[in-house]
Amino acid sequence: MSAPSSFPNPDSNDLDRLHAAVKREKADLEPGREPAPMWVLFLFMVVAIIAGGQLGPMTGGFKFDVSNPFATKTVSGGDPRPKGPGGDVAADPFQVAMKKGASGYAVCGGCHQGSGMGIPGQYPPLAGSEWVTGGTERLIRVVQHGLTGQVTVKGQNYNFPGGMQPFGAGMSSGDLANVLTYIRNNWGNEAHMVTKEMVEKVRADEKRATQWTMAELDAFKDKDVPGDIPAGPGATAPAAK
Repeated sequence: MSAPSSFPNPDSNDLDRLHAAVKREKADLEPGREPAPMWVLFLFMVVAIIAGGQLGPMTGGFKFDVSNPFATKTVSGGDPRPKGPGGDVAADPFQVAMKKGASGYAVCGGCHQGSGMGIPGQYPPLAGSEWVTGGTERLIRVVQHGLTGQVTVKGQNYNFPGGMQPFGAGMSSGDLANVLTYIRNNWGNEAHMVTKEMVEKVRADEKRATQWTMAELDAFKDKDVPGDIPAGPGATAPAAK
């Protein structure tokens, strides 16, 4: 057997150098994914600096009293917006309630639908419902405490085991009033507003912990909760009978 050679293998050294050179090379990127040239980045920085320098003075230096001209003029008496009888900026309570009520109605829309037509045979409609446009005493109690058993709406009977849950119990008095105002004045319905004070009165008078039945609520169907109603589109009926 011959002794191993003490001389290095020239072919092996050449391969090592070749592999090392290949490793130093960066892989070719896919077309369209090459890094942006340095001059593009430099140009972007120049444009950003110039734009920022112009934007500051043109917007009043990002000052709140400049971007919102009504922020300080109310105090000085120079607010040009329409004012109510007391001199304060007017805000239509009915429109505010309708806007907030539309948002709060999401809790009800799953059953009664966005159209207010409900689901035939399952959930009664709110559009044209005597339960909605009738007495506010009954309406507030239904949403506050829930309803179970057979219910007749627009001549159609509805009866489902779980009944309507007391969704109103999880709302503030103001939020509940807004939702009730919304359903009483949407889908062709027209009735006076329900105010936060009305809801608070019913909550104070009625500490019920169980759902109502239609028979129990019959005494309230034509009764409205006493209370002041702001003048405007939402004051289409007397507050109390």
